[in-house]
Amino acid sequence: MDLQRCRPSDVEALAAFLDAVDLTLSGLDSPSVRLWVERDEAGAIVGSTGYELSGDGRHALIRSVAVAPAQRSHGRGSALATFALARAAQEGVRTAWLFSRRSGPFWQSLGFEPADRDELAAALADTQQVRLFQRTGQLSREVAWSRELGVRIRA
Repeated sequence: MDLQRCRPSDVEALAAFLDAVDLTLSGLDSPSVRLWVERDEAGAIVGSTGYELSGDGRHALIRSVAVAPAQRSHGRGSALATFALARAAQEGVRTAWLFSRRSGPFWQSLGFEPADRDELAAALADTQQVRLFQRTGQLSREVAWSRELGVRIRA
């Protein structure tokens, strides 16, 4: 897996990739969002991962973890998610959070547990995605997950 930090010139292509896999596009160019992309031989994005930091840097909202449909079922999603978790931990993040209505079993395999949506929103109130979800009413429909970082991922 060869990940590259998402550059401003990559944001448009990343937004198209995330839109195609039905993930949130808000704040991709925000300074609090860290994103990486994986490209195929032709230069097309085939994977992405990242997170958005809370103002105090103790919490991260994992987001934009996606694999192109033709690349799925080979462990890429787990590798991408694990990469983001490791990078967040290196930045001093203590708790990782995320929203997922469809992929609970995947996230549970990486050590995430169901979390209180309002607790997530409070810990990450200043993030682009939480603010968007509150503004649009989507927050009430989301399912929250969390895990402490520095805790070993279950095999």
